[in-house]
Amino acid sequence: MDAIGDSAAKQLKSFIERIERLEEEKAALGDDLKAVYAEAKAFGFDTKIMRQVVKLRKLDGRDRDEQAALLDLYCAAIGFDYTPLGRSARGLGKGDE
Repeated sequence: MDAIGDSAAKQLKSFIERIERLEEEKAALGDDLKAVYAEAKAFGFDTKIMRQVVKLRKLDGRDRDEQAALLDLYCAAIGFDYTPLGRSARGLGKGDE
């Protein structure tokens, strides 16, 4: 302990212990999230889509609109229309493209 000083060593140990407690809490929350998604899946919900919805809800409206516009632009640039209306207009089914 003499290399960094007794006070600094105690402070470092305190930080490490706090980080360890938070890591344990984070792991427990991760388990809770998995359980909620598993429950939703058991009721027939698509958890991949639910994760996308959660991600979108974190964005503010402007960022969400910007991402949607970029997605449309990129898909149009490569000739890919992912919208049901666009696919129907070209006579494509769900798995066609």
